[in-house]
Amino acid sequence: MFAPKSHDHAHCIEDAIDRAETVCGARGARLTDIRRQVLELIWKRHEPIGAYDLLDELRTTHRRAAPPTIYRALDFLMENGLVHRIESLNAYVGCPHPEQAHSGQFLICRNCGSIGELDDPEIADSVSERAARQGFKAERQTIEVRGLCGDCARLAPDAPRVVQ
Repeated sequence: MFAPKSHDHAHCIEDAIDRAETVCGARGARLTDIRRQVLELIWKRHEPIGAYDLLDELRTTHRRAAPPTIYRALDFLMENGLVHRIESLNAYVGCPHPEQAHSGQFLICRNCGSIGELDDPEIADSVSERAARQGFKAERQTIEVRGLCGDCARLAPDAPRVVQ
């Protein structure tokens, strides 16, 4: 979901780290200091962040951090469901439900850049079923929908609407 403008952001980050520790502990995965810090940097925003922006921020505390440092951390975080990659933006966002395996559908606001995540198994199942009918075995899904978040839509009531 899109983060409400008035939410407690520090609590949000704390919750994400607590969930990450729980998930990693249950899976026997190691949440190292670097991985934890990259996850915190991602959760600092409620909008996608690119790997090189993460690297720049990480270098404030780890001067010698290099691109492989970030990419290894991101690979780990994605493998453990702690973050999602927004393919069209080549950027990453935190996953609010890492304890559940799921295929997210992402709502991307074209105005403010915020991201909302749907977790609708019916959508994922429908895509997999339709693909299977064509002899295609879907292995991973990333569905991205662009439009306006509720706040931006209220601010721009004359924005073009998609007619169905």
